[in-house]
Amino acid sequence: MRSHNFDSIQHGRRRLVMALPLMACGLVVAPVQAKAGVHQVSQVLMGTRVDLTLQDDDASVLPAAAHAAFAEMTRLADMMSRYRSTSVLNAINLMAGLRPVPVPAELMQVLQMARQAAQASGGQFDTTVGSLRDWNFDPEHPVIPSAQQIAAQLSLVDQEHGLVIDEGAGTAYLTKRGMRLDLGGIAKLPILQAGLRQLQRHGLANAMINGGGDVLVMGRLNGRPWRVGLRDPRHPEKVLGMVSLTQGFIAASGDYERFVMQQGKRLHHILDPRTGYPTQGPHGVTLISEQLEAINGLGTALMVAGADAGRARIARTPGVDALIVDADNSLWLSPGMASRLGRA
Repeated sequence: MRSHNFDSIQHGRRRLVMALPLMACGLVVAPVQAKAGVHQVSQVLMGTRVDLTLQDDDASVLPAAAHAAFAEMTRLADMMSRYRSTSVLNAINLMAGLRPVPVPAELMQVLQMARQAAQASGGQFDTTVGSLRDWNFDPEHPVIPSAQQIAAQLSLVDQEHGLVIDEGAGTAYLTKRGMRLDLGGIAKLPILQAGLRQLQRHGLANAMINGGGDVLVMGRLNGRPWRVGLRDPRHPEKVLGMVSLTQGFIAASGDYERFVMQQGKRLHHILDPRTGYPTQGPHGVTLISEQLEAINGLGTALMVAGADAGRARIARTPGVDALIVDADNSLWLSPGMASRLGRA
């Protein structure tokens, strides 16, 4: 269930074009006209472009607030990237089967979220898919592992028994040599939330953070709710509709953003921890909630579980609105999502 791998997306194709809507994995954010008190800035983080749109009566405070938000998000992304040799996460991977590694409180929180997501999904969310290390979905240098490689590495995918978290000691430990964590499907929302908290500490009440498929908002823009378009996974160049938010999180997962082609078949970046291969279920899942914990990791789990299981999971998950496009291109909206799209 690999998703949103840090630092692995080609940055050159994500240039900022302010004359066009800001498009991300599953989401489209309407452009903002230059007005007094509005500040927009972008930076590449976690292998994707992160856009901040801020508004305040005192525009002079906005650049410093944006700088603080990016500094905090960069610090956490560096901590949790498996591609950065000096990251704490990489230390856990390197010490797999050898010894526990001390982890900062922020990483411990993400690991606990990963454990909760795995338990809630019955193992369909599993951060140890990082052990399937031979996949590479870079379109310029794609790598598709052999069946033998996948079979050998699949024995290392077992978060339930293979990841030991000791909250008291503040350590994390992978029990088997060669086991690897990939936090791409669980770390980005908390990192973006940390940026939003920095903005709040600087006194801002109106902000949006758009990070490659995940959007966080608070307050309003020009006195009106923030408007975000939901991309159609069947036709990624099109928008299904707009939603309006003054607070909350939008998270999108899909098979259309990063993939390679093999013998006419599209192989995408979300891996099934049960098989070691890309998921065969929905084309895309979009979730909305006011609670980060309610949706963090859920989209990836539903991509693995399939549309039928996804609808059942959403029905028993209060406070979450969902859009699911199944493998047969059928579209399903939860009642809350249908209402949101109808009002937008």
